[in-house]
Amino acid sequence: MRAKRLLHEPLLHFLLIGLALFVLYGNLAKPDRAGMTIVVSSAMVDAIAREHELRWTRKPSEGELAGLVDAYVHDEILYRAGLALGLDRDDSLIKRRVRQKMEVIAEEQSARESPSDADLAAYVKAHQDGFLLPSKASFEQIFVGDGIRVDAERIAATALAALRRGVDASQLGQASMLPTRVENAPSSMIARDFGAAFARQIESVPLGQWSGPIASSVGTHLVRVSARQPAAMPSLDAVRQVAAREWENERRLSARSASYDKLRGNYTVLVEAKKPASLAAQ
Repeated sequence: MRAKRLLHEPLLHFLLIGLALFVLYGNLAKPDRAGMTIVVSSAMVDAIAREHELRWTRKPSEGELAGLVDAYVHDEILYRAGLALGLDRDDSLIKRRVRQKMEVIAEEQSARESPSDADLAAYVKAHQDGFLLPSKASFEQIFVGDGIRVDAERIAATALAALRRGVDASQLGQASMLPTRVENAPSSMIARDFGAAFARQIESVPLGQWSGPIASSVGTHLVRVSARQPAAMPSLDAVRQVAAREWENERRLSARSASYDKLRGNYTVLVEAKKPASLAAQ
């Protein structure tokens, strides 16, 4: 009777299941004895010593080098034990590191000599927006008013007539936080201070004479543009360093993409997921 009751004990069932799994794992996952040998080659020892020298700007002593080799063996043993237990599977950090190494391999496989002038010129031409020098302008401005509390259009016409009669510009207009004179400013800076519409009009008003009224983001102005420099492409020498860096970055990204596309062609991907309710009803 006691033996019969023992056979119905849940604890015994768990022990038997655990024993069966242990035996099954031992038969199916026998350790690979070839993987139980760790060879620290002379080249590896030299690499360990060089890494120490680069970090500390001196060669390691014999005792330090022995400790570094022991540390390498320590890490290798734990790494192999972790692999044997499958700890590398479904680990996002390990996947990320492996992915990064694959990308580096793809980049280095496509590496070549430094870009020629023809390569850089073609790159700059294909990416003109990133290298175009902005237009610049120098001008004076008279702030007429905000157009809310005063009749800015009428005041502007009166001030413009006075300027044409020779009245000093400093005697006209209202005080504001904006500069009355701007020298050789790029269009982006003019747009920042006065507004984009104002910056566009600065590029088209006649040179050397008072014009207006011109609206800004704060009100109405009269302006006299003394100098203007249109947007232009720089010489290759002026942007060589930046262009070479951007060219190399584009090459690396292209190499990664090409490598992935080639690998992707070897796989069939099946995504098993339930359709959202909105799609299932269709």
